[in-house]
Amino acid sequence: MPSLGPWSPWVTSLIQTAITIASAYVAGHVFNALVMRRLAHAAAYTREEWDDIIVAELKRRIPFWSLLIGGQISLQYWASVHPLAARVLPALGVASVTLATAAVATRLVVIYGPRTSPGVPVSGLTHTLVRIVITLLGVLVIIRSFGYDITPMLTALGVGGLAVALALQEPLSNLFAGIFTALAGQVRIGDYIRMDPGVEGHVIDFNWRSTRLRQLAGNVVVVPNAKLAQAVVTNFSLPATDMGISLDFTVDASGDLALIERVVLEVAAEVQRHASGAVTSTEPSLRYQGFTDTGVRGSLGLRVRDFVDQFAVRHELVKRLQARFAREGIVLAIPSLRAAALRPAAELPADSPPMT
Repeated sequence: MPSLGPWSPWVTSLIQTAITIASAYVAGHVFNALVMRRLAHAAAYTREEWDDIIVAELKRRIPFWSLLIGGQISLQYWASVHPLAARVLPALGVASVTLATAAVATRLVVIYGPRTSPGVPVSGLTHTLVRIVITLLGVLVIIRSFGYDITPMLTALGVGGLAVALALQEPLSNLFAGIFTALAGQVRIGDYIRMDPGVEGHVIDFNWRSTRLRQLAGNVVVVPNAKLAQAVVTNFSLPATDMGISLDFTVDASGDLALIERVVLEVAAEVQRHASGAVTSTEPSLRYQGFTDTGVRGSLGLRVRDFVDQFAVRHELVKRLQARFAREGIVLAIPSLRAAALRPAAELPADSPPMT
């Protein structure tokens, strides 16, 4: 047992270690205050954001790195150091650098990723993949720093990968389906999609297992990525968010079709200019589709800015058309009312209101 005298080598080494680590920690804070603060101030005046991200992440971790440097320097004060202890500090440094790199890469992806597809945020699946790739590289470096050869490990992983793939077939299929869907860019966050089973909604996020859709009622539907990749999907946000809508109606065959066309287009143009959600740069169109048992069927087309906007625009259009038809004396051919009007009075129920 070593002597505990005030000037024993063990106590001297301990005091030197404490002073070195404390000095390194203080030096790290001083470096942050003198150097990193100026770098942050200079980065704030640049147009790009990558330098702000790097400076912020470095500033957070410099005090910890200074502790590691102080601990590494302190190893020389000890006569004998276990080989494992000499490798732990570099491994912690590699782990910290790996985490810092992953944080910087993730934030850069969040900022610069939407520039490839303006208005589309980066999914959680992309964040996860970036972190996994960088973390795996860091783990391999740490393993190698402890003196282990990673080549046999990679070989073992390749051999055992088949068994793992068979055991985790469903999770892996969802993972790779989500990756392929994200890379293809055919379904993006914020898009309004409709799948062939009838599920539809705005895409909230992708993760390694599923895609979340928010329906118009506010409910969230969780769809496995593999199901999404196999389904027939209609994306109402591609190639552009604006879309055309139609309103079908049937007028009495005895009506003046030229007058009806003029009235309908006037009302539609007014709605197109003033209704919230309508595309003002386009003109509405009307096409008569043909004759039916009750009259002449027509279809009015106009454009809205987004899938959800069609409901408000259609609502306003129906209101204004009904009021204008009433003023112009235009009669809509409604099958149920027309059939009731053609039935003999004896066939009508006793409590039926008189037809006018």
